[in-house]
Amino acid sequence: MSVRKREWTSPNGETAQAWIVDYKAQDGKRHLKTFQRKKDADAYHARVTVDVAAGVHTAESGSLTVAEAARQWLDFVALEGRERATLAQYERHVRLHMDPHLGTDKLARLTTPRINAFKDDLLRTISRPLARKVLISLKSLLKDAKRRGNVSQNVASDVSIKIAKRSNGKLQVGVDIPTPDEIRRMLEAATGRWRPLLIVAVFTGLRASELRGLRWEDVDLKRGELHVRQRADQFMAIGYPKTESSARTIPLGPSVVAALKEWKLACVKGPLDLVFPNRHGGVENHSNFLESGLWPAQVAGGVVDAHGGPKYTGMHALRHFLASWCINRKVDGGLELPLKLVQARLGHATITMTADTYGHLFPRGDDGTELAAAELALLG
Repeated sequence: MSVRKREWTSPNGETAQAWIVDYKAQDGKRHLKTFQRKKDADAYHARVTVDVAAGVHTAESGSLTVAEAARQWLDFVALEGRERATLAQYERHVRLHMDPHLGTDKLARLTTPRINAFKDDLLRTISRPLARKVLISLKSLLKDAKRRGNVSQNVASDVSIKIAKRSNGKLQVGVDIPTPDEIRRMLEAATGRWRPLLIVAVFTGLRASELRGLRWEDVDLKRGELHVRQRADQFMAIGYPKTESSARTIPLGPSVVAALKEWKLACVKGPLDLVFPNRHGGVENHSNFLESGLWPAQVAGGVVDAHGGPKYTGMHALRHFLASWCINRKVDGGLELPLKLVQARLGHATITMTADTYGHLFPRGDDGTELAAAELALLG
């Protein structure tokens, strides 16, 4: 490994010179890199000497660009069987954020300061939660490039974006979570096929995707329980539950069973055997759950904001209600639901997730009988 001076005569007769770093990488291949100034060549020579000895050097001449590595990464995650919605999210991260800022950069020239500058650009132009997701995707991309041997180290590994605690406010009853009175008014105002849907959503805490993918064969009306075994994604595709813990069994109270028995007689039959299908028996759009079901029921029941629109805009508000109601209720001196059981009801991957989201609502115990009694008390 050496630094040498090269001189030549240019076409106009002038003498020109450059400094060449001549070295072999850890793979034994010879590489040359040219500099106009000796001090730049010396600095590069010193850095390469250390990196080659540590086995972490990647020559720029054979390095892919970030855009090229991104295409390989997207192919890799697709082969891993990631969900279509997840793949679409990764593609947007690459197309909208990585390509414009880093796409032409060589992997071998990426540095931690360069990634930090990219992070700062993201924080100036998009929300902090989205910027954090894009940075995580970039780390995964570089991890894949390292696995392929296209780069020797992940220079983004020490760069992070933390979610500020003040931006992650606690859920509040009456603000983010409907009150029992609001739920009562909403359900009393719900009509047609939307009433059984909202009743099930309120008293099971199912995610919207789980409601859209729920089959009649997964509802045992005799035993009074419901099994979450599949869900429908944003592309109407049926797939496995979100996580391993999302596959669960949920007890049904008598009011929910009665509503489902009545609805089963009127439900459109389709090849997918869905409990809440569209009018043709296929997977219902998530937007219809909101625009035709949740929102009109709120407006009709007087659960509105200052402008007369629906107070709660997402189906997740009903999931929040089930959690907070189970945590805080007491019926006939019974015990309150413990946090672990709330986790099981909601299908959270960890109890930490449940505690972080609902712990401030002071959790305490349950059994199916008490929940059924609480349900009857709420509905009268």
